[in-house]
Amino acid sequence: MKRRFLFLALAAGIVVLGTGALDARAGYVPLPTTLDTLLPTGNFTKAFGAETLTFSNLTFSSSSTPTGSAIAASSINVGNYAVGNETGFNLTGTLSAPANTVVDVSITYVVTAPTGQLINDAILVTAGGPLGAGGTGTYAVNETLTNAVTFAGIASLSGTNPPPPGAASDFASFAGVNSILVSKDIRITGGSNGESLSIITQAFSSTGVPEPASFALLGIGMTGFLALRRFFKKTHVA
Repeated sequence: MKRRFLFLALAAGIVVLGTGALDARAGYVPLPTTLDTLLPTGNFTKAFGAETLTFSNLTFSSSSTPTGSAIAASSINVGNYAVGNETGFNLTGTLSAPANTVVDVSITYVVTAPTGQLINDAILVTAGGPLGAGGTGTYAVNETLTNAVTFAGIASLSGTNPPPPGAASDFASFAGVNSILVSKDIRITGGSNGESLSIITQAFSSTGVPEPASFALLGIGMTGFLALRRFFKKTHVA
């Protein structure tokens, strides 16, 4: 009996290890990491806070005018962000343009809330500025939020430096959706001394919604209640 128990325990351990290996191959990349590790097809990450959000289907491209100053995805760090009800990530690292250079960056991804949750707001926060006294550099981060299922527009956010006429941060609230496609366009103009975009924070919050199973149970309960009520009514009349 003891030998049989040891054999079963060993078999269970092999199954657990095999399951872990499958998870590793599924493409989950824990934070912190660098942006390039999230770009291969099938890779995704999770941000943990008031809720757990999944970020997947990341794309990245960068170019510069004149050429030679494009930003590499491997130089952008991705870290977990969680403050209050907002959960998301920070982008830090080499996000800059040398003097007399314009750098363009495009980033897209899908953010998904857990089953039974709907994302109902988004926050974009940026920080940075010209390099050196008297610098004339600028940056602008513009993004659009689209329903990842219906592709209907949801909201747009922007962060700029210098703030007028824009602002370094933006916020939008909207009707809840489970999955959002975010398209982020970043333009950094070096000006006279260069410009640095030191951090981009992207965060979302969500609320719970009744799941279909809950609706079904509620319907069954109401049906039973009405049937029972009719039964007692007929009994009382008889």
